[in-house]
Amino acid sequence: MPLGLYISVPFCRTKCTYCNFSSDVSPKTLFQPYVDRACRDLEQARSIAEQMGGQFEHAVDTIYLGGGTPTILDIWQLQQIFVTISQNFDVLPEAEITVECAPGTITPALLDALPRFGVNRVSLGVQSFVDREAAWVGRLHKLETVLDNVSRLRAGGIGNINIDLIAGLPGQFEDSWNFSLEQAIATEAPHLSIYMLEVDRDSRLGRELIAGGTKYHAHFVPDEDLTADLYICACERMEEASVRQYEISNFARTAHESRHNLKYWTRQPYLGFGVDAHSMLRLNAHANREACGVRFSTPDSLQAYLGGDRPTPTFVNEKAALEETFFLGLRLINGVDLASVSACFGRHFVAEFQPAITEMLDAGLLQQHENVLRLTSRGRLLSNEVFERFINTSVA
Repeated sequence: MPLGLYISVPFCRTKCTYCNFSSDVSPKTLFQPYVDRACRDLEQARSIAEQMGGQFEHAVDTIYLGGGTPTILDIWQLQQIFVTISQNFDVLPEAEITVECAPGTITPALLDALPRFGVNRVSLGVQSFVDREAAWVGRLHKLETVLDNVSRLRAGGIGNINIDLIAGLPGQFEDSWNFSLEQAIATEAPHLSIYMLEVDRDSRLGRELIAGGTKYHAHFVPDEDLTADLYICACERMEEASVRQYEISNFARTAHESRHNLKYWTRQPYLGFGVDAHSMLRLNAHANREACGVRFSTPDSLQAYLGGDRPTPTFVNEKAALEETFFLGLRLINGVDLASVSACFGRHFVAEFQPAITEMLDAGLLQQHENVLRLTSRGRLLSNEVFERFINTSVA
């Protein structure tokens, strides 16, 4: 089965207040050493995979450059990454190749270069089409910037565009959210990702909100009920516009689902490179025979990564793989086919999850039609609670 490749670029023009990723504003002098290290890892991919006990596959059918803001790199640095990939992997002709871009970073030179590198999909981190909301969380673009970028991408031959939006930003309310949804739909972008604001101590906004402070406009963050209402509104508006929901946070027009992200949710093999990049591979013939897969990740610190720290493998046994099948598969609107899961893992393993399934069905968080188990609309709002129940079952 072909691999997916993920390359992390942890550099930003500015650090958004809500961001909890391993990315930051860094000196430009670090860009080339970072690209060099990532490219060395790409060159050593087979060796790294085998050292981790994983099965290496030379063919690649999805590539995703995420961040951070990959387009903050110089064009020759992006070229270095793509050339290194092409020299060390067999990139299939139909491969989906995505680059995340911050609106305003798409220069004419970059727009000319991306198709030459094979890029055929761009993900724009818009978050809000309302200028005040974007500015309050540290975004540097305005509405006109986004619309111009979408237009120029299409003119440059890249029509497969994703737009990210976040429900629950400071100062957001029903009318402003509807404006963002209207603008997103009007762009006719074939893919939209809509997230609910995460409140945790890994972001400046989250820490301030938890502390009850006012920095970063934390006191203007909508409450959980309003954020949930905004998300529900988005689901309804996307359905009306024929942008179908296929995963908790992702919506697509026909045949434009993210093939790369589907690898994560369906447990297909992928390799990650760069800071805080995760990998999941099938086992090679000489690895731990009691496991059925291996996961590993790079350091989440730029300093540790550039210092040469290597990942440590975590072998996934059959029970853990079944747990992943449930909580990843339930993210998808198509849900989990219990008959297929039983055929793969055995009825005795699946039976251990029946009490959790029954509990979630009774709570109205899951629904079952014949052999297919899906989250309900309410279950999608409370998905973490559902997933934790399956994890607790596996641990028990």
